[in-house]
Amino acid sequence: ATITDVTHGYAMLAVMGPQSRNLLSKLTDTDLSNEAFPFRTAKEIDLGYARPWAFRISYVGELGWELYIPSGFATAVFDALMEAGNEFDIRLVGMQAVNSLRVEAGLRHWESDIGPEDTPFEAGLGFGVRLDKEDFMGREALVQQEKVGLSRKLVMFTLDDPEPLLFQNEPIYRNGKQVSQITSGAYGFKLGNAVGFGYLSNHDGISDKWILDGQYEIMVEGRKTPAKVHLRSPYDPNNERPKM
Repeated sequence: ATITDVTHGYAMLAVMGPQSRNLLSKLTDTDLSNEAFPFRTAKEIDLGYARPWAFRISYVGELGWELYIPSGFATAVFDALMEAGNEFDIRLVGMQAVNSLRVEAGLRHWESDIGPEDTPFEAGLGFGVRLDKEDFMGREALVQQEKVGLSRKLVMFTLDDPEPLLFQNEPIYRNGKQVSQITSGAYGFKLGNAVGFGYLSNHDGISDKWILDGQYEIMVEGRKTPAKVHLRSPYDPNNERPKM
């Protein structure tokens, strides 16, 4: 087998939002329906004069595709998307807007919310683990963790007050005691308040009941602000919108 680094040979454009299927359908004959192109699948498609790889995934919690385009065709594909998108009021989106959308949707950020010291079970990503597969790096640790249970888990918080903002490292209090800090946060425009991630730990084991039974506050600019804890995104707890 040969591995070739093609990073510099491709550009990526993300087409996201409820109208993304309608927009892309104006530029390709590929069937983009749920039946033909389900969530978390990928295929090469014809798009204008290019043949990019289209990945049906989303980092903003809405219907969308990531297009990996041969670099020489990226500008032409971008222009075609913008022209066809006029009908759908297309807009370019900055990183802060993407961050707000992904936090509200409950999507983790590598280095902030998850890293090499966190396990998939702790981070709420156990759906991506198959312990019945052949051996893989870290399998023994995960088997043991599944056996003894978790003592640490990533959850979400929303502030009761719509004014304060969450960014990162704000202290989290459970029943009056500081227990953790926000790993990443942003304002959730659909929810109407700040949203953030944070890990909770308990040496005697952590359960959903233990998490939900606590009273929470988050320190923002020197003031404790009442907060609600969530096991999943309160915006789209079943991750249904990207699968529309």
